[in-house]
Amino acid sequence: MNIIVIISDTFRYDNLFDRAAAMPVRTPNLDRFSERCVSLSRLYTGSFPTIPHRTDFTTGRVGWPWYPWQDRRLSSQNHLPQMLGEAGYVSQLLGDCPHLVRAAFFEGFNGAHTLPGQEGNTYFLGMNYPIEPAMADNKTRNNDNHFLGRNLIDLHTWVNRRWYREVDRFAPRTAELAVEWLEENYRHSPFFLWVDFFDPHEPWDPPEYMVRRYDPDYKGAPMLHPNYGKASDYTEAELRNLRAHYCAEAELVDRWVGRILTKIDDLALWENSIVVFMSDHGMALGEHNRTGKSNISKQDDRNWPLYPEIVHIPFLVSAPGLEGGRTVDALLQPADIAPTLLDLAGVKADPPEPMHGRSFAPLLRGDGGEGHRECVVSARFTRLERGELQAEQNMPAVYTERWCYVPVGSYGGRQMFDLSNDPQAETNLVGDHADVADDLHEALIEELRKLGAPPEAVEVWTR
Repeated sequence: MNIIVIISDTFRYDNLFDRAAAMPVRTPNLDRFSERCVSLSRLYTGSFPTIPHRTDFTTGRVGWPWYPWQDRRLSSQNHLPQMLGEAGYVSQLLGDCPHLVRAAFFEGFNGAHTLPGQEGNTYFLGMNYPIEPAMADNKTRNNDNHFLGRNLIDLHTWVNRRWYREVDRFAPRTAELAVEWLEENYRHSPFFLWVDFFDPHEPWDPPEYMVRRYDPDYKGAPMLHPNYGKASDYTEAELRNLRAHYCAEAELVDRWVGRILTKIDDLALWENSIVVFMSDHGMALGEHNRTGKSNISKQDDRNWPLYPEIVHIPFLVSAPGLEGGRTVDALLQPADIAPTLLDLAGVKADPPEPMHGRSFAPLLRGDGGEGHRECVVSARFTRLERGELQAEQNMPAVYTERWCYVPVGSYGGRQMFDLSNDPQAETNLVGDHADVADDLHEALIEELRKLGAPPEAVEVWTR
């Protein structure tokens, strides 16, 4: 059984099926793909953000209590392509995510290739050409530690200045790599192909004709990159244009994922392949007065809890024997994905370390009952050292079928939201349901203990 995994970075859960309240995204290809898939409605990011998510996925283990943004090998010796290789698979990693190389994801793959140049990756200089400002510094994420002190969108635009057409952009080029690989390898089975789209991760620079379909009347400077700070730093028109750029970038991904799905159809691979589309996390586009996914603004002193717009993520899976058009509502996390793929493929793996995740293949087949977990935790590396809280900008959140519980809210203090009536987590009900909040706080501590987390990671929440 072949395995094809497509990851789209920063692709929000509500991008699909016209769910988005503010600005629905056109996703005709993924909507059509969902008709042959089982969809997950309650998958939440475990370890956050980009590389921690992929580490959870490929190892079947939850990494955030141990490590921050990490080399995969620090978190676990488990690695899905290595486990599949022992079962006779050949494996290929393709994409344009700039972080996969230094995080050691290439190891274990028989072939690995990523396109350089995303997010200010200055892989090929052109010093004959000036670095022109693409956005005003006060409207975008502005760190001083990038090449020549320039912001990311300026560098990204400069490095990729040769772009003229849609097909020159990263999503089309990544998709065409995948199509070429499938044509070169479809007669061999089994194979594992991982296609990693960095889009719609910012910068958001799709063709402007696509942006105008979402925001036809805007007259100002294009809003190509969020500020990772307060949404109120933008005018109403600028914020709408920022959303429009994100939506057009997500639509571009849908269009070119569709190209891969068409090739899978051309090559009659549905009959012997598991095909997955998923994301690692979402992005705030004005919710909770935020744009971005972490607080990197010098003008914003708030904590940034992991609210639903950030950690509620899509997952669609097609496989022989699965009834398409179904939805599974169980609470799940990325650490559950590797054991599920192994289960669906019939691979008996012997990973170097026990997996934290459990297969949800019975739920996909419709014969595994309703439940999987009572709660899930989305978090970033957090621990207590010498009595001081050490955290990487984002505060954890505990999710159940009904509740979102945040132990440290935007300005400190606990928060709790009733997702059944408040899916955007806007109204804090902790004062009305303190007993439920207490139970969910204990659930957070119990989850850390079940994982065997180090004492300094548990102590944060027990003091």
